[in-house]
Amino acid sequence: MTLYLYPTDWLFLASVLALLTYFFRLRHDRPMRERWRQVLRTPVAGAAAVVIGVYFAIGILDSIHVANHAARDSLLDLILASPKAHLETSYSAPLAMFGFVKESVAGAGSVQRDYPRLRFGGRHLIEPSQRAADLVRRGALGVALGGMVWLALIALVNGWRRGALFAPQTLRASLGSGPLIALGLSCACVGVMGGLAPYYHIFGTDKVGTDVLYQALKGVRTGLVLCTLTTMVTLPLALMLGLAAGFCRGWIDDVIQYLYTTIASIPGVLLIAAAALTLDLQLAHWTTAASTEFRADLKLLALCSVLGLTGWTSLCRLLRAEALKLRSVEFVLAAQALGVRGSTIVWRHLLPNTLHLVIIATVLDFSSLVLAEAVLTYIDIGVDPNMESWGNMINSARLDLAREPAVWWSLAAACTFMFVLVLAANLLADAVRDAFDPRTATSPNEHA
Repeated sequence: MTLYLYPTDWLFLASVLALLTYFFRLRHDRPMRERWRQVLRTPVAGAAAVVIGVYFAIGILDSIHVANHAARDSLLDLILASPKAHLETSYSAPLAMFGFVKESVAGAGSVQRDYPRLRFGGRHLIEPSQRAADLVRRGALGVALGGMVWLALIALVNGWRRGALFAPQTLRASLGSGPLIALGLSCACVGVMGGLAPYYHIFGTDKVGTDVLYQALKGVRTGLVLCTLTTMVTLPLALMLGLAAGFCRGWIDDVIQYLYTTIASIPGVLLIAAAALTLDLQLAHWTTAASTEFRADLKLLALCSVLGLTGWTSLCRLLRAEALKLRSVEFVLAAQALGVRGSTIVWRHLLPNTLHLVIIATVLDFSSLVLAEAVLTYIDIGVDPNMESWGNMINSARLDLAREPAVWWSLAAACTFMFVLVLAANLLADAVRDAFDPRTATSPNEHA
């Protein structure tokens, strides 16, 4: 068993490492540290940050693959071994013991049409009447285990921060009650899923009998990779071109303005579709001998590049306007009078004073990129059909909803996971904007 990482795995883990490095370096930047603490002290924003952290933990587990013989499973696949291996023959409703579609079932000396007993869902039960009590018992056990994990995490964090174990008031005083409540609910949900998933299909199964909960959890990585890698492409372009246009002026400003105006004037969906289809054809020629998973991973990387190359214009325009304002302030004029190089002025003065705009724009664009994956996949220009994603789940649910009776749980699972992530990102973005925007931000003392 050896470690194996796809190209998007390397880039996603590198972006997470860069994000952790940024927060670690905040201990040397007191004003910025207080702004982030102000964000986390907001109950709703603190809870949203914990939820996003849980999603990122799932994405990290799904981005570390191990090669075992011919299979390349992620750590998340190993954790979800039971839901992944428990394949049924066709549809089954959430927490069901019987199939959703009638099949030919051999009875007492005859064959009749009936709902077949599932091969894995509820197979440990003898009678269907035992299911309700079994669900309550296993769910309560999962909540209890989740509560124990929650208390253990509080103890570890408090012991690391203050040397006071099992003191929730320590974290409540520093971060507020929102993160504690969200962490407790997250542990309870994980505990319930861990208690029920080996014995039931919590969100049912799809047409080919695959567990829907497994598909929804695997879609977390796709959404996060799309957001982070697109941001990795967008930020360097927007920062470099926007600050250069605002500081240098002249023909450099004219060229950059012409460039982003031209790109912004083209309808976004058409530009993305044309670029994605072109890259898809090129990848088909370049990766004819590659595996299906590797080809799907390269297609996801190409989609991130396309979204990044077409989505930097708004941030670039915003940074250019801010740089135009900053180039005439006293400390920039003093640096120019002392003969400081232009690149040094941009790096040491303009970039730190525009960082709040970068943070606000990045957090605000996070939710829109999650939705972009679902929309682009729905119109067949998104990720590869062989890759688990919320967009593919929603796309395949179109035919399921046309059935009689309708198969709704695949759509409900994908929309639920996506809704929770987008809602958390929007709530966190509102708090970040209030804390970092100089026009609306309050000082830490006023907030306290």
